[in-house]
Amino acid sequence: MAGVNKVILIGRLGADPEMKYGSSGTPFTTFNLATSETWGRDGNREERTEWHRIIAFGKLAEICAQYLTKGKQVYLEGRLQTRSWEDKDGNKRWTTEIIARDMQMLGSPGDSQGGGTGERGSSYGGPAPAGPAAGGGAGGSEDDIPF
Repeated sequence: MAGVNKVILIGRLGADPEMKYGSSGTPFTTFNLATSETWGRDGNREERTEWHRIIAFGKLAEICAQYLTKGKQVYLEGRLQTRSWEDKDGNKRWTTEIIARDMQMLGSPGDSQGGGTGERGSSYGGPAPAGPAAGGGAGGSEDDIPF
């Protein structure tokens, strides 16, 4: 039986996306997405936020870079990918990322927290850029990864 690697997230961007170009000229955009869960027990509510590093390629990368901004709420589909590299001190580092296949902006057009045009991204499923040029873990350089 074949395996399944599918991720579906609804969350908010922690910062504006950053678009770059790979060595072959393919555009790729990276951004961090926060998802939260809330639970309560005995009248005490607790919340936990999880940060996800997202990479989009091709036309989807261009759409994300053009329309997404910090705080926007999005629906995202993709797949998990773990990769490794060596940092400047020769230490092996790992990161797990979500390679985006589809994105849907949520919220109303005038909503500063959401705001969407309802456009869907393309389904480019190309390989992720390798090495430190693609960045490290969520929210910082490869030297900031906590493991």
